Amino acid sequence: MGGGGGGGGGGALSMFPPKMAKPEDLHHHALEQLPNLAYCINDNPRWGEAIILGFQHYFTMLGTTVLIPSLVILNINGHSSDLARVVQSALFVSGINTLLQTVLGSRLPVVMGNSFYFLPITLSIVNAPRIIDIPDPHERFRHAMRATQGAFIAGSVLNIILGFSGLWGIAARYISPIVIAPVTTIVGLGLLEYGFPGVGKCVEIGIPALLFILLFSQYFKHFHLRHIHFFELFPILFGVVIVWVYATILTVAGAYDHASALGQMHCRTDRSGLVSQAPWVRISYPLQWGSPTFDAGDVFGVMTAAFAALVESIGGFYAVSRLAGATPPPPYVMSRGIGWQGIGVLLDGFFGTFTGATVAPENVGLIGLTRVGSRRVIQISAVFMIFFSIFGKFGGILAAIPQPIVAAILCITFGMVVGTGLSVLQFTNMNMTRNIFVVGISIFLGLSVPQYFSEFTLRSYHGPVHTHGRWFNNILNIFFGSPVIITIVVASFLDHTLTRHVTKKDRGMAWTNRFRSFHTDPRNVEFYSLPFGLHRLFPPT
Repeated sequence: MGGGGGGGGGGALSMFPPKMAKPEDLHHHALEQLPNLAYCINDNPRWGEAIILGFQHYFTMLGTTVLIPSLVILNINGHSSDLARVVQSALFVSGINTLLQTVLGSRLPVVMGNSFYFLPITLSIVNAPRIIDIPDPHERFRHAMRATQGAFIAGSVLNIILGFSGLWGIAARYISPIVIAPVTTIVGLGLLEYGFPGVGKCVEIGIPALLFILLFSQYFKHFHLRHIHFFELFPILFGVVIVWVYATILTVAGAYDHASALGQMHCRTDRSGLVSQAPWVRISYPLQWGSPTFDAGDVFGVMTAAFAALVESIGGFYAVSRLAGATPPPPYVMSRGIGWQGIGVLLDGFFGTFTGATVAPENVGLIGLTRVGSRRVIQISAVFMIFFSIFGKFGGILAAIPQPIVAAILCITFGMVVGTGLSVLQFTNMNMTRNIFVVGISIFLGLSVPQYFSEFTLRSYHGPVHTHGRWFNNILNIFFGSPVIITIVVASFLDHTLTRHVTKKDRGMAWTNRFRSFHTDPRNVEFYSLPFGLHRLFPPT
């Protein structure tokens, strides 16, 4: 008989019929909760282990906490002393927001960090002529801070209303896994520019950090000491400490003495200025920079960015619920979480942080790496945030971590979020070209449309929408420049209009409907009920 065993087309060329695979060999069954987790949402590790895990979560979120204010203050030529105080305030507010979210909000083990989606509007505010033309750097910083405070205080109203009114919970009832999957995926993919491009700014320390974290979290994770898989539990701490010591040796040895100014800024471990400028003890307090100023154009821009952070948090809620062994959050729980996130943006405005609250994707990814989704661990990390925000010198030492190492952490943790989003597709019928189309198009446009807006802005120094109405420009440029907004809009539109010959089971709604009402599944009550009897005062809807 002739060959051609791999060809298509004509009749069978083999004497023997192909062996039929059994149905159980063709796929793995979809699982609502991930198996083999070390600690689930309500589990409490031993105190020593929980404290180190909590410190690792604090350490993981520290990089973006420093990076966002650094970009803003660098843009207005601010002082290192101003940066140190803003970082302390951002840490303090993040700690408060994390405690509020884990106790009164969604009750999921999420770290409430700082969102990059607020960065464009913040840069637009601080670069306004009324601020950038001020000659004195410190006065320019104070006016910039007061303007952003006013915008964040007023702009937080959108999330507060959507959350506590229950409006977002109503909308969430119509979100299927065909929408959840690309939105969660884009939470990681939408921040590509802060991943390997940051590693490449100093490959001598960025790539070793990336490799060590990968090595410890995946290849050495089965090594244990007294039944503790310490490499799997603490991959960030082990990897960062090793590379940080290595980077310090290179700095002391003079490896970067003749490097360019940019190379020294990214590679040296003694150029942040955070340790020397941070006060020994300082407690952040509301309106510490002066009375906020308000501008309608800035407020509308912050509202749009807050909506992007809202969608980012929705993806984070779904991802962390899966990685922590919980059921998908019911719409009522998501609405409650969004309301408290709005309170977080309000606190960011009052304390002055140059950014707003969101579920930190890097900490969601860390939960997936360590298989530890304990709520107590996240609450311990919040205590570390508050502690190091008060004792600035100690916090400044940790905050001085080189940014290429931070970028290496983001490469691994954001990648984990991307994979978690894709795993949601198992609850849908991905043998339908309709579903393949919805997922693919929403992800592609979610990356491509903001890329166009970004390139246009770099080329023209303003967004594609450039009219005499600054508030109108801010809304549309931020809206179309946010990957998560484009993704959820495109995916929702296609999912609700391409309905011919499609069942709820094909879209995955048969899975999410089980958790649509708070009391439908007893696990919802176990995971998401408010503590201290508060569920009697705020009954679920």
